[in-house]
Parts: sequence; structure tokens; C-alpha cells
Amino acid sequence: MTDASDAPRTTADARLLSPAAAAEPLEELPLAEGTVLAGAPRAGHRTLLDDGTAVGVWELTTGTVTDVEVDEVFVVLAGAGSVTFADGSAVLLAPGVVVRLRAGDATTWVVTETVRKVYVA
Repeated sequence: MTDASDAPRTTADARLLSPAAAAEPLEELPLAEGTVLAGAPRAGHRTLLDDGTAVGVWELTTGTVTDVEVDEVFVVLAGAGSVTFADGSAVLLAPGVVVRLRAGDATTWVVTETVRKVYVA
């Protein structure tokens, strides 16, 4: 008799990264010293795949933080705010917005409602 844990996974099982990314439990991700400009924001994340391409869920609570980005594309699942680039231009964040970040981009994130995103880097 074969134990259920020994049963082969279906292709669909192997391809599903998260059944509900908007509700995925996250691990705390400490913010680097000196990056918080306003408020007391907290970050969290969960890696869903890391096979040379990283896919995950990331969240930032209300406040303002700076960052230096990696190559990434993300889709906002929930929340509101903005990402401002070094040249002063900004992208408004809202559910459904898709953003491309480039390695080395200096950004300022102003989050007015907890932002949750799915990213590919």
C-alpha cells in the first residue's frame, strides 16, 4: 500500500505557488537601519519560488521608507501609496498596478494603506 505522501503530485500541484497570495502568511523582514523616514512601517515577505527566478509576496505597512531596488516586476494586490524615483517622478500604488523596477533605482515608498504585492525578480 502506498502512503498518500508518496503519491505523485499532479502538474497543477507542482505549478501552484499560492492559492491565495493576498492572505499568504508572511515572515517579518527587518528594514535596514536609516531607511525609515516617517512612521513605524513594518515589512514582511514569503518566498514562493527561488529557482533562479525569485517569486514572492511582500508587504509594507504605513509609513515612509527608502530603498535601493533590484531588477523586479511586481503587481499590487492591496493597499495604497506611491513609489518615488530619484528624478522625482512617482508611480501611484493601488490594486492591479504593475511596476518594473531596475537594479540600482533609488526609491522612496510612501504607504498610506498597507501595500501587498507579488513580485518576480
